Amino acid sequence: MLRALLLLLLLANLAFFAWARGWLAPALLPPRHAEHEPERLTAQLRPEAVTVLSAQAASAAVSAARAAAAVCLEAGPLDQAQLAAAEAALAPAQVPDGAWAREPAPPPPLWLVFAGRVPDATARRAREAELRRLGLAFETLDAPADLAPGLVLSRHAAKPEAEAALAAFAVLAASSPALKGTRVLTLPTPAAQYWLRVARADAELQARLQALPPAALPALVGGFRPCAPARS
Repeated sequence: MLRALLLLLLLANLAFFAWARGWLAPALLPPRHAEHEPERLTAQLRPEAVTVLSAQAASAAVSAARAAAAVCLEAGPLDQAQLAAAEAALAPAQVPDGAWAREPAPPPPLWLVFAGRVPDATARRAREAELRRLGLAFETLDAPADLAPGLVLSRHAAKPEAEAALAAFAVLAASSPALKGTRVLTLPTPAAQYWLRVARADAELQARLQALPPAALPALVGGFRPCAPARS
């Protein structure tokens, strides 16, 4: 009995030794097989290219990565009062000095092809229906008071452009009462407006701008958003 037990113990040790050495693979995988499979070495991505950087070089690399991910953000257009309120909100939000700049906003097109002031709502709806029938786009002018409510057929940056557009309506004006009295006029020059622009906002600065206090949001007119292509 003792001899049989010793024989079984010897066979068990031999079997364990063979298993641990991998002699029984692939039927029985050895322990810690994953640490020895050759596929792990082949899966490494150019380990010889790994370089240990100094603290200064690593900091420079992180800064470069942040700069590469930076985007242009802007808020506006803002008048002088809104601009002052918005800038006052940036300092408590820890937006660094010099991170933003004022950019003058170009004035809107002030030359109009104006189809007339129509204060009576019923007459205005009839005039709008006729303009739609003619296939003409239009907008309602709400200010200034001496022109509102009026119908605008187009806006232009210069008087010659507006006069050329008016001439194009001449044929229709001869046959449609909706265009009777259509003329070119200009709106008063509005007060100066500005864009508040952050030219290079990294992820951290973007988060700060998005977390501006609620008191600043009315002045920011929609908050910060990606710069328009013409200003990026």
